[in-house]
Amino acid sequence: MRPVIGITPDYDSTSNRYKVHEDYISAVKDAGGYPVLLFPESLIPTFIDGIIFSGGGDIDPLLFNEEPLKQSGEISPLRDHFELALCTAALEKNIPLLGICRGMQVMNIALGGTIYQDVSVQTNSTLKHSQQAPRPYGTHSIWVQENTLLSSLWQNKEKTTVNSFHHQAVAQLGDGLQVCARSQDGLAEAIEHKTNSFVLGVQWHPEAMKTEEQKVLFSAFIKAAAEYHE
Repeated sequence: MRPVIGITPDYDSTSNRYKVHEDYISAVKDAGGYPVLLFPESLIPTFIDGIIFSGGGDIDPLLFNEEPLKQSGEISPLRDHFELALCTAALEKNIPLLGICRGMQVMNIALGGTIYQDVSVQTNSTLKHSQQAPRPYGTHSIWVQENTLLSSLWQNKEKTTVNSFHHQAVAQLGDGLQVCARSQDGLAEAIEHKTNSFVLGVQWHPEAMKTEEQKVLFSAFIKAAAEYHE
């Protein structure tokens, strides 16, 4: 049996529609998993072997004890509350987790961390983090930290190029997390849990890049989900 991977979809409160990019579905299927969508519910389905927190809009700053800056974008209270509760419950059960872009930020906030509401305002970064290039194309470099899950997955590769579609980023780390990759401006590009079996957050969109090293992330995640299932 293929491990069942729950994916949190984006939610448009104006049209009352859920949506998810096909790239997430394809990446899970290609890596050997069976993708299903997760909707707001108080319990994690017992058949779920791993969870992907997908990308999307901004997170309500009040949820990490900050007032909103004028640069903050549209928020989805329904999605925010669901994903934070889901992440907390999944961490307690040691379910393998993969957070992508917004999903990485959700994981950090769920563990008590904070995010920069707007990188250009709250940091000294001059790096372009919201690219104007095709979605699969990498536009800036990241440096992988030694002795981390990410470095082991990429066989100690020190540097690579990723795509980038965000204006927010991890600020103060949540409990139990460590940074495993940074961009040139020092911002966290990937985080992982120090003790849980597989909890990895990446600020880029690996599902869209389809390179061998990005496929490795999904393969390792699906493997961890299969082990959880057993």
